[in-house]
Amino acid sequence: MKKLMLGNDAFARGLYEAGCRVISSYPGTPSTEVTEAAAKYDEMYAEWAPNEKVAMETALGASIAGARSFCGMKHVGLNVAADPLYTAAYTGVNGGMVIAVADDPGMHSSQNEQDSRHHAIASKVLMVEPSDSGECKEFTKTAFDLSEEFDTPVIVRLSTRVSHSQSIVELCDREEKELKEYTKNPAKYVMMPAFARGRHVFVEERTKKLIEYSETSPLNRVEISEKAEFGVITSGAAYQYTKEALGEKASVLKLGIVNPLPVNLIRDFAAKYETVYIIEELDGIIEEHCRNIGVTNIKGKEIFGCIGELSQAIVAEKLLGVKNESASLDVNIPVRPPVMCAGCPHRGLFYCLSKLKVTVSGDIGCYTLGASAPLSAMDTTICMGASISGLHGFNKARGAESEGKSVAVIGDSTFMHSGMTGLVNIAYNNSNSTVIILDNSITGMTGHQQNPTTGKNLKGDPAAAVNLEELCKAIGIKRVRVVDPYSLAETEAAIKEELAAAEPSVIISRRPCALLKYVQHKPALKVAEDKCKSCKMCMKLGCPAISMKDGKAVIDHTQCVGCGICKEMCKFDAIE
Repeated sequence: MKKLMLGNDAFARGLYEAGCRVISSYPGTPSTEVTEAAAKYDEMYAEWAPNEKVAMETALGASIAGARSFCGMKHVGLNVAADPLYTAAYTGVNGGMVIAVADDPGMHSSQNEQDSRHHAIASKVLMVEPSDSGECKEFTKTAFDLSEEFDTPVIVRLSTRVSHSQSIVELCDREEKELKEYTKNPAKYVMMPAFARGRHVFVEERTKKLIEYSETSPLNRVEISEKAEFGVITSGAAYQYTKEALGEKASVLKLGIVNPLPVNLIRDFAAKYETVYIIEELDGIIEEHCRNIGVTNIKGKEIFGCIGELSQAIVAEKLLGVKNESASLDVNIPVRPPVMCAGCPHRGLFYCLSKLKVTVSGDIGCYTLGASAPLSAMDTTICMGASISGLHGFNKARGAESEGKSVAVIGDSTFMHSGMTGLVNIAYNNSNSTVIILDNSITGMTGHQQNPTTGKNLKGDPAAAVNLEELCKAIGIKRVRVVDPYSLAETEAAIKEELAAAEPSVIISRRPCALLKYVQHKPALKVAEDKCKSCKMCMKLGCPAISMKDGKAVIDHTQCVGCGICKEMCKFDAIE
């Protein structure tokens, strides 16, 4: 049976067919749907972990127990999971262990364009890279086999275009895998120096075997064109761009294994052509490898650069001098920047912070949009959890000058991911800092996943719910209070009071995400045109439901959820 599937859905199907038993991930676009789709197969246990490090450690524990296991994350999540990854390269596996990491060329939903191949190279583990949905499924199944054959975790590198594009997938039956026997073996699994030294020798020997395998692996293939004017070496989504743009004008070496890279296969292919182009997204890793093994008739990053994602049009223009006129439009389409939704509970809080001219140490989530105009209420955003740690450092550096006018903002899911340790640092080191936890009862930015504070697990079943107030108090914060961000007066007063207090404090801004299905909205508001004085005060909220027409404020009733913040701001009672 064949089916049209997203790359992420096909990956999940590959987990199912390969006999995977245990899945632990943290949601991160563009990887999220892999685990969500996998959770629909009852034969596999699937969970959301608090962060990627915990997810990888869970998957490794399941592997050591003898089960085929999986963990998924986006590229920056692999940074969080790097600690167990690098040591898992030494311990190896028992049951096969596969890791999905989804890169984001073009930064569609990320804070950087990190190339995860560097982690594979540095940790010395096998990495494969599919180029469509069919390969997502098949490469996943093969990855489990290779993991067990070579005693290594295997990373499958995805990208936004591969994860979120659809192509044909052939469905097969699940192949159940019995638990492998677990035998106590400290020399393999206890990575203290005496044992780790021996495992490092194993890693280097394994790398040699993997290079030898990559020379003849069916995951790498040569596509010769009799009409070829030159050769191309490529992988992943860039392979699809290459084939569509160049057709028979190029012979192609498609690399499905991107670490370790083959040597003789590349040399032999390059020797057939006067010029070989390396087409790869982000960093020039294949290109550098070619130069290191003495292949010099290559061109790559001097043509394509290392910024942003590639496309068929870019490849055609750079190599054939052909511009894709159909890709340009005569119509001037206005840009629609991302904004917080109408009724977003974060809007009222950010308005208050902006009004009070507070320095805001930000974090990763929907609320990062608070940095955008007209709110412009955020000064920094670094990585998950950095808001709290960063505020602590900021205040320790500037002292009383900043303590009374700076805060950290962090979402409930992000706080559970990596914010707790930063708050411990504030309490432990007596930092006069105010932290605001934006509790919208869900993991919002990645599509409404559950987290440890929601009381439900990945499947929606009841689960233990972390009480944020009690947790903050247990950490050592004495001043903890809850506010409703739909009440501007209450929110502003709380911010002023906590900033004035000469001790650490936490404000929990609590209101469910306006897009949650169970949230009951009030009737849409409307503007009484005769009362509107055109002061544009309501426009300062940046609510997408409010606009100006013929000099008067107008509320779009199809978007408005009746949150009432604009009504609270209007001094002329024009909003009713």
